[in-house]
Amino acid sequence: MNIGQHALKNKLIVAPMAGVTDRPFRQLCKRLGAGMAVSEMITSNNALRHSEKTLRRADHEGEVDPIAVQIAGADPPMMAEAARYNADHGAQIIDINMGCPAKKVCNAAAGSALLRDEPLVGRILDAVVAAVDVPVTLKIRTGWSRECRNAVRVARMAQSAGIEVLAIHGRTREDAYNGNAEYETIAEVKSRVNIPVVANGDIDSPRKAKQVLDYTHADAIMIGRAAQGRPWIFREIEHFLQTGRELPEPGVAEMRAVLVRHLRDLYAFYGEYAGVRVARKHIGWYTRSLVGAGIFRENMNKLESAQAQLDAVDAFFSARAGEGEGLATIGELAA
Repeated sequence: MNIGQHALKNKLIVAPMAGVTDRPFRQLCKRLGAGMAVSEMITSNNALRHSEKTLRRADHEGEVDPIAVQIAGADPPMMAEAARYNADHGAQIIDINMGCPAKKVCNAAAGSALLRDEPLVGRILDAVVAAVDVPVTLKIRTGWSRECRNAVRVARMAQSAGIEVLAIHGRTREDAYNGNAEYETIAEVKSRVNIPVVANGDIDSPRKAKQVLDYTHADAIMIGRAAQGRPWIFREIEHFLQTGRELPEPGVAEMRAVLVRHLRDLYAFYGEYAGVRVARKHIGWYTRSLVGAGIFRENMNKLESAQAQLDAVDAFFSARAGEGEGLATIGELAA
């Protein structure tokens, strides 16, 4: 799939997730098979532009192309300015957030709350597309509520405005993340517009990925929560789509190697104090399926230094591997 001049290597995109898709996570997913990763949403409020959080979210140093930045807001001129600012600072694709269901975002009339006001949606799309020379994409939900599924109308507006790719999460704002994603609306949107459509929601395995692609006829899929603690899901899906065969689950040694590199990247990116705290949730996600994970997470969350976390991870995975497997040391894995 192409987005402007950018040819993606496959149909697999990392969904933007606040507090998750920072630069270390995006880079990791790209290394493990994702064709593109979208940044955490960056507010269009220019008063917050130089805050530590916003500056960190806008940090793309060393990131593999294409660099896609998601912006959020409800004021067309401010959204246009945010698009220009991020394009001037390295964004190669601007993504507009009209899909986030978080209350603090919707209470500001942004994210999926915008789906209640189609005229405002149109003004934002027109303003952002006109503001930048880079491709503009859009992420939405199927509607504000089950009684108001307006994704088809919004998709047509997006196509008319010059949006190049439309991603759709198969739930309404009212659904949040509850229940099962429905793909009927995504399939209908795909049949009604000519721009590429990306399917999102509950895609958690290679077989599910193929089923969703076959059912919706989407041009690509977007994966969010299923990649938390399982960034190798992208290579698994790509292999299945190419061969029809499933890759074996990574072994304990490989899981630990991926986690350790991820942790070291987090410490380097955030600094030790913040990095240790951000790392806690990732460690929890990586280990949740392993024996003894609950007690391990409880003890690990009390640790205050990077070295203590690394030592705890080393001990936990070594115990899971059993005696005599000869797991590499932390230093060897990070080399």
